[in-house]
Amino acid sequence: MAFWILTGGVTLAMAALLALVVMRNRNGADEPAAAFDLRVYRQQLKDLDRDVARGIVATEDAERLHTEIARRILAADAQVQAAKDGAVPPNGPAKLGAALLVLVIALGTAALYMQLGAPGAEDFGLERRMDLARQFAESRPSQSEAEAGQPVPAPREVDPDYQKLVEELRRATTERPQDPRGQQLLAQHEARLGNFIAAYEAKARYIALQADAVAPGDLVDQAELMVMAAGGYVAPEAEALLSQALDRDPRDGRARYYMGLLMGQIGRPDRGFQIWAETLQAGPEGAPWIRAIEAQIPDMAAYAGIDYRPIAPAAPTTSALPGPDADAVTAAQEMTVEERQQMIEGMVSSLASRLATEGGSPAEWARLITALGVLGRGPEAEEIAAEAEAQFADNDSALAEIRAARQRLEDNR
Repeated sequence: MAFWILTGGVTLAMAALLALVVMRNRNGADEPAAAFDLRVYRQQLKDLDRDVARGIVATEDAERLHTEIARRILAADAQVQAAKDGAVPPNGPAKLGAALLVLVIALGTAALYMQLGAPGAEDFGLERRMDLARQFAESRPSQSEAEAGQPVPAPREVDPDYQKLVEELRRATTERPQDPRGQQLLAQHEARLGNFIAAYEAKARYIALQADAVAPGDLVDQAELMVMAAGGYVAPEAEALLSQALDRDPRDGRARYYMGLLMGQIGRPDRGFQIWAETLQAGPEGAPWIRAIEAQIPDMAAYAGIDYRPIAPAAPTTSALPGPDADAVTAAQEMTVEERQQMIEGMVSSLASRLATEGGSPAEWARLITALGVLGRGPEAEEIAAEAEAQFADNDSALAEIRAARQRLEDNR
């Protein structure tokens, strides 16, 4: 009610001011318009007497002009006296125009508010808004409800050979549901095809097979796929996975990005901005989640009522590339060829998983491309190289390193 009283009062006050301007009978001075006419007629009378004295105007014409000017002086003087006595001459058109002006302003303002405003909305204080955010967070749509509201995606153009390989992978995982590697690969390839529901379901089966050994990055992977399947919406099921990941690794950049996104979606942009600002400060610069936050944090700050100033992410660390330690090298010398091959495959898979989830330096991407080529996994190395070039598209030195690794891959074929 206070809102309506305030806006109504302001609207009527402005309309009244404009109406007064329309109804004014004065020419902007502190005297009626007839006073100016009266001075003009008196001056004409003096000029006429002067012209008669000079012989410019004949006596007969002078008497007639004198009578006409005297009549006009009397009429103007009567109007001046009426204005002084408060008797304003009738001004019907001005009054009608003023009334129409007030009506147009009042009705126009109401119409605009009905279209652009929020009729019936209550006055929400800070505590009330926070309470509403909690209520929405507890009752917001589930993952399945969000997925049901998504439009049917347009079919993608897929290489027939690749499609056939994915279908074979689906059959293999159906026949061997307890194979974690198969479920992990299925999740990756379903995601590449845009089948995000199938991808996060495969990722969930992979996580279930890991039991207590599941990595925080795998939890974030599943949550990210669920967000993609829901069109960018962070459902309660995805939130639960993100919370588990942050309990294990509070500094996980991707998990923090999606938690900040969630805060914005449930009406807590203040918390979302705080999470994103802290994540930006932690860096590293150039990480996928850092670029996503930099693109969206100005809007989050605006919703939170914060005067945002760009935050410079921390530079990436320049530590040496991870590799086997001395004990691992000694152990590898005692392995059979098959065991050594399995160890190398595990190290390469671990590096690929880390780069896909956490990002990495150009040298790490180049190392992965080279390793995949050595293992005879050329097509996968080509896909990784294309992904790395897209990620470092704005970094010439990084692109040179990635392309050099890609060239070595071509040379070794």
